[in-house]
Amino acid sequence: MAMPRKLPVDFSVAFPHGAYIVSEVVPITDFNLSTADKKIQQIDTDTSLPMWAVEVVDADPEAKKAFRTLTIKFAAKVQPVPPGNDGASPFTPVVFEGLTALPYIEEVGESFRRIAWSFRAESMSAPGGRAGKPSTGDSKAAA
Repeated sequence: MAMPRKLPVDFSVAFPHGAYIVSEVVPITDFNLSTADKKIQQIDTDTSLPMWAVEVVDADPEAKKAFRTLTIKFAAKVQPVPPGNDGASPFTPVVFEGLTALPYIEEVGESFRRIAWSFRAESMSAPGGRAGKPSTGDSKAAA
């Protein structure tokens, strides 16, 4: 049996208490190709689509400080559009569809390592269902 590199994970499993957007959606910089004068956007090796990122807060009250804020990445032709904020909070509640998690070893200091997760999603919407068109246009998730 072959385990997939990217593990599909249901949003309710990854974020049982919900998640909130706390940044704008931004292009991910390819630091290997960029120069001080010219920033190059990272391209997903599986789909050849540009890479985008948004920071979110995990609403789990038990989450450790180091794990409360994380980045969700998207491979999408156009910049993903987050759901609108209803004004009830400065943070926008969000649900990620097509969520995958990729485990990796994170080095913390010289002698400590831990398993960390890189998350990707195909699209995002407001909790309670999709309103309007898909938020990422023509996109595919890949890790």
